[in-house]
Amino acid sequence: MEFSAFAQIVTGLVRFANAFMAEIPSTPKEEIVLQGIAASPGVAHGPAFVYLQKEVEIPLYEVEPKNRVGEIKRFEQALRETRNQIAKLRAEVATRLGEQEAQILDAHLLVLEDNALIEETLKELKETGYNIEFCFHAVAKRFIEAFGKMDDEYFKERVTDIRDVTRRVLHNLLGHTAANLARLGGQRIVVSEDLSPSDTAGLDKNGVLGFVTDAGSQTSHSVIMARSLQVPAVVGLHDVSSRIDNGDHVLVDGFEGLVIIHPAEQTLFRYGRIQERRRDIRKLIEAVIAQPSVTSDGKKFRLMANINGEEDLNDVKRFAAEGVGLFRTENLFIRRDKFPDEEEQFQAYKAVAATLRPQPVVVRTFDLGGDKQTSAMSQLSAEANPFMGCRAIRFSLEHVDLFREQLRAILRASAYGKIKIMYPMISGVRELVQANLLLEECKRDLRQRHLAFDEEVEVGSMIEIPSAAWTADQIASHCSFFSIGTNDLIQYLLAVDRVNDRVAHLYEPSHPAVLRAIKQIIDAGHAKGLSVSICGEMAGDPVFAPLLLGFGADELSLTPAVLPEVKYLLRSLRHEEAQALGVAALQQSDPKNILSLLRRFYTEHMGDLARPDLSA
Repeated sequence: MEFSAFAQIVTGLVRFANAFMAEIPSTPKEEIVLQGIAASPGVAHGPAFVYLQKEVEIPLYEVEPKNRVGEIKRFEQALRETRNQIAKLRAEVATRLGEQEAQILDAHLLVLEDNALIEETLKELKETGYNIEFCFHAVAKRFIEAFGKMDDEYFKERVTDIRDVTRRVLHNLLGHTAANLARLGGQRIVVSEDLSPSDTAGLDKNGVLGFVTDAGSQTSHSVIMARSLQVPAVVGLHDVSSRIDNGDHVLVDGFEGLVIIHPAEQTLFRYGRIQERRRDIRKLIEAVIAQPSVTSDGKKFRLMANINGEEDLNDVKRFAAEGVGLFRTENLFIRRDKFPDEEEQFQAYKAVAATLRPQPVVVRTFDLGGDKQTSAMSQLSAEANPFMGCRAIRFSLEHVDLFREQLRAILRASAYGKIKIMYPMISGVRELVQANLLLEECKRDLRQRHLAFDEEVEVGSMIEIPSAAWTADQIASHCSFFSIGTNDLIQYLLAVDRVNDRVAHLYEPSHPAVLRAIKQIIDAGHAKGLSVSICGEMAGDPVFAPLLLGFGADELSLTPAVLPEVKYLLRSLRHEEAQALGVAALQQSDPKNILSLLRRFYTEHMGDLARPDLSA
């Protein structure tokens, strides 16, 4: 039989098989339900975008001599693809951030032109006969190890460049699509081991439907980001990133902490009805946005916003926040590979202050360290235990030139609106005094430069570690207000790493030690005539908000999107009820009993609005 005739027969058989298979209904994949930690409320479903940060797995196999030319061609093609990718990324960075930032990627292009790296890889192929991926990875690893041992800082800095370029080349050799949160390619559920601040700095916010992570707790960075974006999130699922493939259909229930892989039609229908009910509830709750912040018996309170920058101001206005209680300035640093100078910071702070004037804006000096690392910061210090190390005010006082630049920028912006300055992670009077002395130096400097600023700018202290809680009465003598950072306060009081999913169940905001500490701090501040704010995640949790009001908190600072529900609830109750709730909670010894008490109070005051699944 001639080859062409044989080919026609094969083609006919293939067509027949395809037609036959098309008649057979595809078997739907089995629905898988996983329980995690409910982190950000909401329900969303859509295709998954799996963002993995693990090292690339490198295959190892021998290549016959006759096929080695093909290996070299694959290597050359991968280098060209990588070069084009970096050049494109460089152009995007130049457009978005400027030419100076884009020049950082020039070092990556130079790595691709390094003859030593390329020639050593080809030599490795010739001598070992192994596949080109393995050879390139082995050579790059030797380069990285060699540069890492050098005393010269320039060569040490090249390690990061080589590692990043190596990963890109390997992705191209293996035919992988490198994950990129800046371009999600449509609306997706982001699935990851965890998300750091640097991961989310360039996030495609319009493309994120929800977050699902292996690790994390209710106060991890990915959760705070999810709440800020008003998308559902479930964390602490341990191995979900290995159970979901790119494109898998996933449903995220951020209310119940459920992740459903391959949801069945009846599941989607049920959740569709639940979502309709929740939308109706949201409309009722948001109807109070323009109403005064006052309880039913006339007790006033203030609801402020937590923001990352100017991009959040639309939500501040939309949800009628009464100013900004926490401006996280470290986000200006996390988004880049260098620290912004005084002028850049001034413009960022000025934009927020001027837009919200006369409402107050509390600017927290940079709270770097812990889970908020930057490449610029890593060049200054590296620590085995960053949460307990040189972070926040400690970092600022160690790097006083950077701190002075920030203080001058904040002071200058205070001429354009009602700005307040707040120091994070104060452990006692000494650090506060040191910071205030530097602030006075900056004021003198600005006067000499004839630059305007608010001479009466208020200075506050975050109370978020035990030593500050127990000496709050002393700290109060050196500042104008307190802001209780409950995320870190809980972490340090209970000795629970709040981004470690293995101990996430021990992170309990309802623990008696936490409640007693908060009450003590509020009382100490009031005794000295200071106003006291709560700016951690507890402030934005409607279950805890009445308790904090009952303890005497003057204001709550929260993610703008959760402000309407908190406002609705606090307006529905009497202040004396909240005070009684506080007394009852302090008499309990079991965190679970306290949480049950708070939830019953919430349900009683929200009524049917607390049960959104009634129609399901």
